[in-house]
Amino acid sequence: MSEETRAKGASPIADWVAIDWRKAEQSVYRLQKRIYKASSRGEVQVVHNLQRKLMRSWAARMLAVRRVTQDNQGKKTAGVDGKTALTPTERIHLVEELEPRNRQRRKHLPVRRVWIPKPGKQEKRPLGIPTIRDRAEQALAKQALEPQWEALFEPNSYGFRPGPSAHDAIEAIFLFLRSKPKYVLDADITGCFDHINHAALLGKLQTYPAMRRYIKGCLKAGVLEGQTFSPTEEGTPQGGVISPLLANIALHGLETEISQGYYLRYGNYPQVVRYADDFVILCPTLQQVTKAREQAETWLKAIGLEMKPSKTRITHTLETHEGNWGFDFLGFQVRQYRVGKYRTGKDTHGKPLGFKTLIKPNREAQTRHLRTLKRIIREERGAPQEGLISHLNPVIRGWTYYHRTMVASRCFSKMAWMTARMLWQWATWRHSGKGTGWVYKRYWRRVEIHDEFRTEKAQLYVHTRTKIRRHVKVEGQASPYDGNLVYWAKRNYNNPLTGTRLGILLKQQKGRCASCGLYLRDGDLLETDHIIPKRLGGTDELKNLQVLHRHCHDKKTAQDGSYGTSEGQALNDNEPD
Repeated sequence: MSEETRAKGASPIADWVAIDWRKAEQSVYRLQKRIYKASSRGEVQVVHNLQRKLMRSWAARMLAVRRVTQDNQGKKTAGVDGKTALTPTERIHLVEELEPRNRQRRKHLPVRRVWIPKPGKQEKRPLGIPTIRDRAEQALAKQALEPQWEALFEPNSYGFRPGPSAHDAIEAIFLFLRSKPKYVLDADITGCFDHINHAALLGKLQTYPAMRRYIKGCLKAGVLEGQTFSPTEEGTPQGGVISPLLANIALHGLETEISQGYYLRYGNYPQVVRYADDFVILCPTLQQVTKAREQAETWLKAIGLEMKPSKTRITHTLETHEGNWGFDFLGFQVRQYRVGKYRTGKDTHGKPLGFKTLIKPNREAQTRHLRTLKRIIREERGAPQEGLISHLNPVIRGWTYYHRTMVASRCFSKMAWMTARMLWQWATWRHSGKGTGWVYKRYWRRVEIHDEFRTEKAQLYVHTRTKIRRHVKVEGQASPYDGNLVYWAKRNYNNPLTGTRLGILLKQQKGRCASCGLYLRDGDLLETDHIIPKRLGGTDELKNLQVLHRHCHDKKTAQDGSYGTSEGQALNDNEPD
C-alpha cells in the first residue's frame, strides 16, 4: 500500500482471516528483542525510540487485538460499553482505532467492578473489567513495556512474568536452604493491587512521556459499580491486561533494598524470593531477619503498601520459633527435618548436614483439593459414571501435575485413598437397596492386578498415576526476549504443568506450532487438534494429534469443521484448585 493511501486512513488489511500472522509475530518479536537488548545495555533513548516504533506498528496492533478478542479467556466478558468478542470486520476497525492519533484523542473509560470469591475463602476479590478497546490498548502497551522490564527485573522475581514460574520460585527456595537452616520472614502484602501509590509507580516506569501519560490515564480511569462511579486515587485494577506488569514494576527493588550493605558471598546475607505480591526473606540469623522486616516495611510504605500482620510471621526452617516451624509458599510446605546419617542431606562438598530439606503440598492445598472433588461428586450425584469421571479427571490431573516436582508421593497416595472413599459413598448412595458386592462390581473393574473406577470408555485418573518429576530452575536471568527460543521451547514441553500427551506432542513438533511453525512461547494458549477430524474418521491416537496456538486452531476449525480437545492455557503458573 502506498504512503498516500495510508495517509488517507485506508486500512492496510481487508480480510482478518487472510492476515499473515507468522510475519506479524516475527516483526513484533524482532522489535521486542531489540528493546530487551538495549535495556540490558542501559541505552535508555534507544529503548524509548524502539517502543515508539512498536506502538505505531500495524503488526503490534493486530496482535494486541487478536490477543483480547480471540485468545484471552475473558473475551466474552463485557466492560462498561457492553461489547465482547468482535467479528473479524470489527477487529479490523479496532486495529485502525489503535493508531497513535486516535489513542491521543480518546479518554479512558472506567472499568466495570465485579466481585469474585477467593478460592476456599468467604472473602471476595474486586475485579475491574476494562472495555475491549481499552484492553487492546493495554495489550499493545504491554508489548512495548514488558521486554524493557524483563531486562531489569531482579533475579529472584518470578510471578507475572512470561518466563519464570511458581516452580522456579520453589526451586530457588530449595537451593537457598538445602545447605543451611535459616530464619524466614513469611510475608503477605495487604491488598497489593488496590493500594499501589500512583505517583511512586509512574516515577519508576522509565519510559517516554506519551507512554507515561497513557499509563496514568489507565490508572485514573475510575470504577463503575452498578450505576455508581468512583475515582481511583490508588491501585491498579485487577482484570486489566497490563495490571500484573505494573504491579511487578511497583514491587521491583525490594530484593535490592534488603540485600544491600551485605557481602554477597557464601549465602551469609538475606535472600528474597518473590512471586507476584507474595515473598519470603531467608536469613542466617534472627537479627538479620528482624532488620529485614523493618527494611521491607519502610520500603513498602513508600509505594503505599503494607504487610498484613495476621499473615506475616518470623519462623525457622529447622527449629520451632515462637510456636512456628517452617513456612508455606505457593501451595507448598517448606520444612527441614533432623535425620540419621543414612538419610541426611549433604552440602556441596559431600559433608553430611544432619538434616534434610523437604518441600511437600501444604495442608491448605490438600484440603482445598478434597473440597473441590467433594463438590464435584455431590453436584454429579445424578450423572452417569462416565460424566463424573470426565469432570474429576482434569481437576485431579492438574493438581497432581502442579505438585509433582517435590516430595509428594505419600500425599498422592492419601489423596487417592480419600477420593476412593468419596466415590464409594457416591456409588452406595445411588444404589442404597443393593448389596456392597453388587455396587462394587458395577463401578469398579479389574485391570491386571488392580481394581479401577472406570467404564468401557472412561477411566478415572488416580493421583498415584502421576510420577514425581524434578523441575530444573530457569537459567540465571534468561528471558523469552533474549532470542534463545530453542531453550524456551524445551522448557515448555518439560514444564511440570504440561501433561504427558501434550509434552510428547511438543517434543515431536520440536516446540513449534504445527500450523504457523513459530516456537510456542510461555504464556501462549495451546490446544490439541485432530489432524483428521473425528467426524471424518479421525482417532485419538498420537499420530493423529498436533498442538496449535488457539488462534491457529480456530482458523483450522473454520476451514475443516474439526473439533479438537482443548488443553486451555497449558503453561499456567497458577495453582489448580
